[in-house]
Amino acid sequence: MQRLSVIGNISRDRTRYPDGRDSERAGGAALHVAIAAARAGTPAAPVSVIGDDLTDALDAFREPRLDLTALLTVPGPSASFTMEYDLDDRLVGMTAAYGVAEQLTAHAMAHIAQHPQDRYHVSCRRPLHAPTVLRALVAHGVSFSVDFIVSSAEHMLAETAPLLPHTDVVFTNADEYRLLERHVDTGSLQTVIVTDGPQAARLLNHGHQILTVMPPATTPAEVTGAGDTLAGAFLAHRLTSHDDSTTLRAAVSAASAHTLAPSQRR
Repeated sequence: MQRLSVIGNISRDRTRYPDGRDSERAGGAALHVAIAAARAGTPAAPVSVIGDDLTDALDAFREPRLDLTALLTVPGPSASFTMEYDLDDRLVGMTAAYGVAEQLTAHAMAHIAQHPQDRYHVSCRRPLHAPTVLRALVAHGVSFSVDFIVSSAEHMLAETAPLLPHTDVVFTNADEYRLLERHVDTGSLQTVIVTDGPQAARLLNHGHQILTVMPPATTPAEVTGAGDTLAGAFLAHRLTSHDDSTTLRAAVSAASAHTLAPSQRR
């Protein structure tokens, strides 16, 4: 089975909510996407750069199909993010310290050169220089998908817009999709997945809405990583040749289950 290589951050994540929830854990898009894909049955490798401060924490995330051989561990602090949410669980503020993740672009380029047979997902978030990585994937003729985060989406979309028609899937939330429409003709995009918290997730093909799936009504404990979990589950089910309706339903279910994980309070 083809491996999914997930380029992005693995980080120390702290989340804060208005109701007093305050948690800190190992996270990052590359970790969440890869774990979700592995749990859905697809071999998945996060392509990330971490410091030695996260090596022990990753032991809690071992999965039979999670391949950690693409991690680069170097001396120094791992990336860390503090995320502030509002009463509707929307991200309203983020502070970042990138640490050794500043080396991610070079590491990703070396991985692509060595493993052009993999399927790729790229989390287009700082400090990765996403245009450089996407151009390399296009040059190698590699299948790939992308996601963004609202705090940097405007900048990243402006830089990557000419390359997005080469994607298989673009994952956005509702706010990011509105930014996407400013920079790209959505009719040129093969598939876009748009999530909107407790509202229906939508699948668009070349700008036309094809499917909607409503998530179950829940009271989330932790929303950080939910969109990444949806992306990983969606890609895994697509790689195993499930139809898009089954795939989107499975992905929405995985994301909903992720939000119910108990928060690790400090």
